Amino acid sequence: QVQLVESGGGKVQPGESLTLSCAASGSAITTMSWYRQAPGKQRELVAAVFKSGDTYYSESAKGRFTIARDNAKRMLWLQMNSLNPEDTAVYFCHAQKLYETTDYWGQGTQVTVSS
Repeated sequence: QVQLVESGGGKVQPGESLTLSCAASGSAITTMSWYRQAPGKQRELVAAVFKSGDTYYSESAKGRFTIARDNAKRMLWLQMNSLNPEDTAVYFCHAQKLYETTDYWGQGTQVTVSS
Protein backbone atom coordinates (compact mmCIF):
# COMPACT_ATOMS: atom_id res chain seq x y z
CA GLN A 1 0.00 0.00 0.00
CA VAL A 2 1.19 3.51 -0.85
CA GLN A 3 -0.23 6.76 0.46
CA LEU A 4 0.56 10.04 -1.27
CA VAL A 5 -0.04 13.52 0.09
CA GLU A 6 0.46 16.56 -2.12
CA SER A 7 1.06 20.13 -1.03
CA GLY A 8 2.19 23.43 -2.49
CA GLY A 9 -0.64 24.34 -4.79
CA GLY A 10 -2.07 27.83 -4.93
CA LYS A 11 -2.87 30.80 -7.09
CA VAL A 12 -0.10 32.62 -8.94
CA GLN A 13 0.15 35.16 -11.71
CA PRO A 14 1.34 34.32 -15.23
CA GLY A 15 5.11 34.04 -15.39
CA GLU A 16 5.50 33.12 -11.75
CA SER A 17 6.79 29.87 -10.26
CA LEU A 18 5.41 27.26 -7.92
CA THR A 19 6.77 24.07 -6.39
CA LEU A 20 4.58 21.09 -5.61
CA SER A 21 5.56 18.45 -3.09
CA CYS A 22 4.39 14.89 -2.58
CA ALA A 23 5.12 12.86 0.52
CA ALA A 24 4.90 9.10 0.04
CA SER A 25 4.54 6.28 2.51
CA GLY A 26 5.13 2.68 1.62
CA SER A 27 8.00 0.72 0.19
CA ALA A 28 9.22 -0.62 -3.15
CA ILE A 29 8.00 2.45 -5.02
CA THR A 30 9.26 2.52 -8.57
CA THR A 31 8.01 5.24 -10.90
CA MET A 32 6.64 8.47 -9.47
CA SER A 33 4.81 10.99 -11.59
CA TRP A 34 2.82 14.19 -11.67
CA TYR A 35 -0.45 14.29 -13.56
CA ARG A 36 -2.88 17.14 -13.94
CA GLN A 37 -6.52 17.52 -14.82
CA ALA A 38 -8.05 20.75 -16.01
CA PRO A 39 -11.83 21.34 -15.88
CA GLY A 40 -13.56 19.40 -18.62
CA LYS A 41 -10.37 17.67 -19.73
CA GLN A 42 -8.83 14.26 -19.23
CA ARG A 43 -6.10 13.69 -16.72
CA GLU A 44 -2.72 13.98 -18.42
CA LEU A 45 0.82 13.02 -17.55
CA VAL A 46 3.04 16.02 -16.88
CA ALA A 47 6.32 14.48 -15.77
CA ALA A 48 7.69 11.22 -14.42
CA VAL A 49 10.85 10.11 -12.70
CA PHE A 50 11.91 6.50 -12.66
CA LYS A 51 13.73 4.86 -9.80
CA SER A 52 16.88 5.02 -11.92
CA GLY A 53 16.58 8.78 -11.93
CA ASP A 54 15.66 9.03 -15.59
CA THR A 55 12.92 11.52 -16.29
CA TYR A 56 10.14 12.12 -18.77
CA TYR A 57 8.38 15.40 -19.53
CA SER A 58 5.33 16.18 -21.60
CA GLU A 59 5.83 18.66 -24.39
CA SER A 60 4.06 21.35 -22.40
CA ALA A 61 6.33 20.78 -19.41
CA LYS A 62 9.67 20.59 -21.21
CA GLY A 63 11.94 23.49 -20.42
CA ARG A 64 9.64 24.91 -17.75
CA PHE A 65 9.06 22.15 -15.21
CA THR A 66 11.54 20.03 -13.28
CA ILE A 67 10.65 16.80 -11.52
CA ALA A 68 12.80 15.46 -8.70
CA ARG A 69 12.62 12.76 -6.09
CA ASP A 70 14.43 11.76 -2.94
CA ASN A 71 14.06 8.01 -2.45
CA ALA A 72 15.40 8.06 1.10
CA LYS A 73 12.93 10.74 2.16
CA ARG A 74 10.18 9.33 -0.07
CA MET A 75 9.52 12.76 -1.48
CA LEU A 76 8.62 13.96 -4.95
CA TRP A 77 8.66 17.54 -6.19
CA LEU A 78 7.61 19.43 -9.27
CA GLN A 79 9.24 22.80 -9.80
CA MET A 80 7.11 24.80 -12.23
CA ASN A 81 8.44 27.97 -13.83
CA SER A 82 6.96 30.42 -16.31
CA LEU A 83 3.46 29.33 -15.46
CA ASN A 84 0.63 30.34 -17.77
CA PRO A 85 -3.16 30.09 -17.51
CA GLU A 86 -3.10 26.82 -19.48
CA ASP A 87 -1.30 25.25 -16.53
CA THR A 88 -4.35 25.75 -14.34
CA ALA A 89 -5.46 22.33 -13.13
CA VAL A 90 -5.59 19.96 -10.21
CA TYR A 91 -2.19 18.30 -9.96
CA PHE A 92 -1.96 14.73 -8.75
CA CYS A 93 0.96 12.73 -7.44
CA HIS A 94 1.07 9.17 -8.77
CA ALA A 95 3.17 6.16 -7.85
CA GLN A 96 3.66 2.57 -8.77
CA LYS A 97 5.11 -0.30 -6.76
CA LEU A 98 7.44 -3.06 -7.79
CA TYR A 99 5.61 -6.17 -9.04
CA GLU A 100 2.24 -4.40 -8.84
CA THR A 101 -0.07 -2.92 -11.46
CA THR A 102 -2.00 -0.80 -8.97
CA ASP A 103 -2.03 2.95 -9.54
CA TYR A 104 -1.65 4.99 -6.37
CA TRP A 105 -2.93 8.57 -6.38
CA GLY A 106 -2.80 11.51 -4.04
CA GLN A 107 -5.83 13.66 -3.34
CA GLY A 108 -4.67 16.41 -5.68
CA THR A 109 -3.67 20.02 -5.20
CA GLN A 110 -5.14 22.96 -7.11
CA VAL A 111 -2.90 25.21 -9.17
CA THR A 112 -4.48 28.35 -10.56
CA VAL A 113 -2.62 30.72 -12.85
CA SER A 114 -4.48 33.96 -13.32
CA SER A 115 -3.87 37.66 -13.37
